[in-house]
Amino acid sequence: MQLAYYKEKTSADLPETIFEQDFNEDLVHQLVNTVISNNHSGTKAQKNRSDVSGGGKKPWRQKGTGRARAGTTRGPIWRSGGVTFASRPQITKKKINKKMFKNGIKSILSKLAKEERIIMVKDFSLDEPKTKKLLELISPFETFSITIILDEISENLHLASRNLQNIDITTADQINPVDLISHEKILLTDKSLEKIIGAYS
Repeated sequence: MQLAYYKEKTSADLPETIFEQDFNEDLVHQLVNTVISNNHSGTKAQKNRSDVSGGGKKPWRQKGTGRARAGTTRGPIWRSGGVTFASRPQITKKKINKKMFKNGIKSILSKLAKEERIIMVKDFSLDEPKTKKLLELISPFETFSITIILDEISENLHLASRNLQNIDITTADQINPVDLISHEKILLTDKSLEKIIGAYS
């Protein structure tokens, strides 16, 4: 498979073993769910009635007051009391083996290639760490939803892209399936393509 460079007459050879695979929807779904699940911090927590300080004294006597009996002021029905079903920190890491991960990435890349959503360029660099300059560099591609895959990320590109919501810059050895499917276009350079071929062939 060949892919023409952006606004150039030459083409890049895309190996069939990576860019011409059948799309495995079930595998990609499992892969994406695993990545999203593993990105959860699992630090959400609330206090139940035993975690809330105070409340050790019975607020009033059991009988004779006309009010409902109460043993603590830290119960869930009280203001500043504990939460009934309090959340607890949870770590739910899922595993996916290397072969499944590689096949999932190849399946996504093949689909992107068939849908002509891959942009091929010789090189992609920025002279100064300016977000405006980066947007000007991307504007000819007619999209502002793009994942840029490089062999390495320069400091200028890192600083220029960190405030942009729909533009992600990653390296060929850190490809994220969520980034691949959530953006309109994927940009590859010569060097990043070489690394992808070396890693997924």
